[in-house]
Amino acid sequence: MEKATRFSIWYVLLAVWGVLLIQDFIAQQFRPRHIPYSEFLRALRADQVTEVVISQGTIAGKMRMTEKGETQEVRFVTFRVDPEISEELSKHNVIFRGQPENTLLRDLMSWVVPALVFFGLWYFLMKKIGAGASQGIMSFGRNRAKVYAEKEIDTKFGDVAGADEAKDELQEIVDYLREPGRFQQLGGRMPKGILLVGPPGTGKTLLARAVAGEAAVPFFSISGSEFVEMFVGVGAARVRELFQQARDKAPCIIFIDELDAIGKSRGPMNMGGHDEREQTLNQLLVEMDGFDPRVGVVILAATNRPETLDPALLRAGRFDRQVLVDRPDVNGREAILQIHARKVKLADDVDLKIIARKTPGFSGADLANVVNEAALLAARRRGSAVAMEDLDNAVDRIIAGLEKKNRVINPREKEIVAYHETGHALVAASTPGADKVHKISIIPRGIGALGYTQQLPTEDRYLMTRQELLGKIDVLLGGRMAETVVFEDVSTGAHNDLQRATDIARAMVSEYGMGETLGLSTYPRQRHPVFLSPEQASLAGKEYSEATAARLDEEVKTLITERAEHVKALLTRKQEILEKVSRRLLEVETMDGEEFHALAGPIA
Repeated sequence: MEKATRFSIWYVLLAVWGVLLIQDFIAQQFRPRHIPYSEFLRALRADQVTEVVISQGTIAGKMRMTEKGETQEVRFVTFRVDPEISEELSKHNVIFRGQPENTLLRDLMSWVVPALVFFGLWYFLMKKIGAGASQGIMSFGRNRAKVYAEKEIDTKFGDVAGADEAKDELQEIVDYLREPGRFQQLGGRMPKGILLVGPPGTGKTLLARAVAGEAAVPFFSISGSEFVEMFVGVGAARVRELFQQARDKAPCIIFIDELDAIGKSRGPMNMGGHDEREQTLNQLLVEMDGFDPRVGVVILAATNRPETLDPALLRAGRFDRQVLVDRPDVNGREAILQIHARKVKLADDVDLKIIARKTPGFSGADLANVVNEAALLAARRRGSAVAMEDLDNAVDRIIAGLEKKNRVINPREKEIVAYHETGHALVAASTPGADKVHKISIIPRGIGALGYTQQLPTEDRYLMTRQELLGKIDVLLGGRMAETVVFEDVSTGAHNDLQRATDIARAMVSEYGMGETLGLSTYPRQRHPVFLSPEQASLAGKEYSEATAARLDEEVKTLITERAEHVKALLTRKQEILEKVSRRLLEVETMDGEEFHALAGPIA
């Protein structure tokens, strides 16, 4: 790569100083001779002065002088002295001269200081806009990748848990960077690019750093959004420079986080080739095609929106391999908790297996947050170690929000919340296959939750039967039906429960082929995100007729109504247990699963 020339203000100062020296030397040849005022008076009396120019403090002119037998006219200057004193001094043949005032400080303030200020400002501005400034105005085309040397990366595969399959896939990259000859002698080549896909917070960036740490090679890390600027062509220039730097430091790893920021699919909305994002993507495609994989440059990228990427990025020869970094299972969550628990002091009663079971669907970042929140809670109560209670409260805080013990709720509303949450718990305990009740609370949390019922899964589930989905709907409707049975009236507290129950019912009918009216036909949501929630879909709509939509709505309504009647009948039969558990819950406000099952007794 061509070495950038750095600007230095000292070159300019040296040149200015040289010009001043030359000017001073030339001026010496024409500078008038300074003579004492007494000498001027003697020359004046001897008629040697031929011309004078008189100012307030000086007398300058020409006079004839004889030196070495030759008479020549020279220029002179002298400082004036008081005439009366001059006469007296002349009578006594005293040599006297005038002395000008000391103007050094004045000259310094009037010329030197402004010059220094000017050069100082110049130096500051040139440093900001110079080619050597990494963030300066003239550095638009320079890439902003953070470069980590081999010794700066201490992350290893041992620091990554819950992604064993992904680590096995990436181990090949480590072996290749360590011993490229072993692969090349067989005629094989490693993939030019590896795309890490998965939900947010699952450790994609951590895995990329671990690959660099295991292979002990330089690591270029940059986000996709850092390529794009408001000036057209800047992103493409940064891509070119990044790949050139990587070639110079090969073997190495280039990691592009959030690849979807520059790699979104090109479509009819991008008119022409003047879109900055499209130019950056085109340059990335060219660079990935142009470099030889034998030089030892491996490109890793991460995204949680693989469905939005341009197909040209995913073809063979570019991002040849996609590695899924999914949310960890129960064993992976326990391993992740153990890694993060190394940094905190745990009490003897802590069982990370229970915490792992309580956190299905949590990512690695979520679990790290659980451990950190537990440590903060332990410090707040001035504990000597993080106890199991702290970890439980941390999980509750992340799932349901912060406890609001000071919120004033009138007794009537508190009673409604108690029966509502007990209804959820009682239906869950009475439904075969439902998750076990772990905790019931009527303490307000978060933004709008006045209480919650927490269930503890016995294992991670990847498939659910129709009966199990109906059981989930039943549990969600348990709160509303408990209010109906006890108070013969309903409140707004079941809003979120009804919404979730309706979503499950609609998915059963329109997506899972479990409906009776439409049979095996499915009508899934349009462009459903792979790793994000359905609410974050870029497009929402339906791909069926109004008549089909009406039939779907009718079947969903019928399904919800049937399950509500079933739950109401169940709670009517168990109203005595509902009353007993609710009264106890009003007393203690928070009830664990053991106490609930002890009060409820064996439920048929």
